Amino acid sequence: MTSVVDLLHISRFINSYDAAAAQKGIKLSLGVDFHEYISITRATATKGPTYPNFRPDRSPIGSGEGFWMVGVDKNNDVAVLQAVRLYDLSRSNFAEHLQSLKAFYADPDKHAHPEDECTCAAPIARKMSGKVAYHGDGWVRRDFRGSGIPEIMGGMAFGVSFAMWAPDFVCGLVARWLIDKGVVSQYGYAHHERAGSILRLVEEEIVDDDWLIWLTGEELRSRVVPPGE
Repeated sequence: MTSVVDLLHISRFINSYDAAAAQKGIKLSLGVDFHEYISITRATATKGPTYPNFRPDRSPIGSGEGFWMVGVDKNNDVAVLQAVRLYDLSRSNFAEHLQSLKAFYADPDKHAHPEDECTCAAPIARKMSGKVAYHGDGWVRRDFRGSGIPEIMGGMAFGVSFAMWAPDFVCGLVARWLIDKGVVSQYGYAHHERAGSILRLVEEEIVDDDWLIWLTGEELRSRVVPPGE
């Protein structure tokens, strides 16, 4: 259970990143209605399609099981987006969840194409069970890139995830070039392994070979709540 002391530190942690965004001219807000989120992402011209993980027509997210963040500039135009959802893997693990396609579709038998497939060979993925927070769909408008926005986005994702769930793991799937450019470390992730998701979703026109990035629950807590508190 989250203590009163933890709540105070969580509040300060989240507020620090909210203030940092404001200093860069971005007003952040959070939401939980993913129908609304998809309407925002589809209206954002330069953002690519949102993967089915965060689309309620393919993978509904129940109350208390996910949130999204949008940041707008001084003209109220969208500049930043990201989403996080919780997977209950108490009887499974993240590798199995990916390879069964249940990470992408609530009902793979209904929504997956016969040729859809996902392979996960990252060793840590088979150890990732319990409450797993999945962080994805990150997007930063071009004119705000290179200005420290990933650190703010990661901080907000970590703070809110810890406040809502205190998960056993928080993770994401990213292209290798993001690791090579240091973007993943800017988000605050400490670990990465190759072959996190070798994915093909035919009808979504998705072909990926992503790396798995993650923090353990203890590492997440140490970022949000100072050690010893």
